[in-house]
Amino acid sequence: MAAGKSLDLLKVAFNYEEREQIAIIFTSAADTRYGIGKVKSRTGLEKDAIPVDDKFNIYMYIKNILNKPDCVLVDEAQFLNKNHIWQLTDIVDLLKIPVICYGLRSDYRGELFEGSYYLLGLADNIEEIKTICHCGAKATMNMRVINGKAVYEGKQVIIGGNESFIAVCRKHFKEGKLSRKTQLEFQGL
Repeated sequence: MAAGKSLDLLKVAFNYEEREQIAIIFTSAADTRYGIGKVKSRTGLEKDAIPVDDKFNIYMYIKNILNKPDCVLVDEAQFLNKNHIWQLTDIVDLLKIPVICYGLRSDYRGELFEGSYYLLGLADNIEEIKTICHCGAKATMNMRVINGKAVYEGKQVIIGGNESFIAVCRKHFKEGKLSRKTQLEFQGL
């Protein structure tokens, strides 16, 4: 959360397009914050994307289009399933098209998402986009906050942004500790 993943994806897409190359963008159909099939950064930049639901076959989509892309970009990759991740590896291995995925590693309970689990095991390269906790340490966890309090139980996929989640270090995740300012913001004060 709040590391600039979507902004980085949009920057990469722009760089391909600026060189008159094709970058196809996919995003999870589960992420409806800005409408289905939208990638939007907190800065306001946005771009249309192809929504992926559980039955969508990313590999077959790319394989069957006439103008093959020079790159495949995936936002919210944590929401993909095992089959999607294997399909992405086929795009790289069989179609020789680079795939760049952006997403979260773990949920607000500290557990891996299915898409993240398989990406961690199958990706050729993993680069972390860093953000910091309120204490200044590297933020590696996503804390769900309701009424200014950390929440660790509930369904895994809850769509939300800065109004529901905050990036924190592991220590403050375990303690459930927010900065005083953030605690007041989440309480609407």
